[in-house]
Amino acid sequence: MRIVSLNAWGGAMHDELVAWLPLVDADVVCLQEVTRTHGLDGWTRFEDDARSLPQRADLMADVAAVLPQHTGWFTVSDTGPVTSDTGAAHRQHFGLAMFVREELAQVGLRAGYVHGEYADHGPRWPHSGRPRAAQVVRLFDHGTDRFVTVGHLHGLRDGAGKGDSPVRRAQAERLVALLAEVRQADDLVVVCGDLNVMPDSETFAVLAGAGVTDLVRDADTRTAHYAKAIRHASYLLVSDPSAVKSFEVVASPEVSDHRALLLEV
Repeated sequence: MRIVSLNAWGGAMHDELVAWLPLVDADVVCLQEVTRTHGLDGWTRFEDDARSLPQRADLMADVAAVLPQHTGWFTVSDTGPVTSDTGAAHRQHFGLAMFVREELAQVGLRAGYVHGEYADHGPRWPHSGRPRAAQVVRLFDHGTDRFVTVGHLHGLRDGAGKGDSPVRRAQAERLVALLAEVRQADDLVVVCGDLNVMPDSETFAVLAGAGVTDLVRDADTRTAHYAKAIRHASYLLVSDPSAVKSFEVVASPEVSDHRALLLEV
């Protein structure tokens, strides 16, 4: 089974992303920063107090179009204003997506908030502290006759930085609880996503309570499209490192301001 995790940056590098994803041939694709805008395709512009970014109007549909053998699942974290290329205002959903190859049996499914609750932002997106969701799926892999539980999230963005805090600890504890609702005792468990923490974060001690071990450690998970000095964001953890056939922090091609994480088990 091949699993890829990527913060898709709202599809800012759309052409590169949709060209690369089919080539990866992943069975499970976990994407963070995915957009949906009702009745609109093409491009939009997102703005908060710190940034102005191009985003796809419906990245969920863009990816679904190039992964026709996968079943897509979208979970919204929050909703806010964007502007189309004609200058019209629209309401855009922002959240997570998971795409699972159709021949895999999905035998358990759960989504929930690991920080805050759903928010419908009024005239402007907040810069930090936005709600965060997680998705967890339990699969049966006929190739190995094994159940695999995969969970991913986009961790809290905090204007104060990526350091530990009570809300980040609570976020990790909520994720562990969500995993426990889906996984069974003998499952291989994979946890991935843009956690927005440092490699020495107490988040990993909390997740160790779920029996998972980080494979990324202090590797650079950002691309040349990210200008800040701190290069740590995305992580991937597994419950049984001996089941790992290969693992890569993908440096090339660049399809986002984050590097993709590619696991084969």
